[in-house]
Amino acid sequence: MDILYLMILCSVTLAVIFLVIFIVNARKGQFEDDESPAVRILLDSEIIKEEPEKEDKNKKTEDKSD
Repeated sequence: MDILYLMILCSVTLAVIFLVIFIVNARKGQFEDDESPAVRILLDSEIIKEEPEKEDKNKKTEDKSD
């Protein structure tokens, strides 16, 4: 019977800890925007292409020295 009291005490303590963590995160705004992350992947985004500027600059300086 003593183990039952210990298990109830542990489960209530764990539930209170999770409740406190939830309330803290809710106040910080963790759960404000819950729809846009799921839709964000469907939106078109611009693909940034890497331009080889360093190679072009090196070629220009070599061309000028010739």
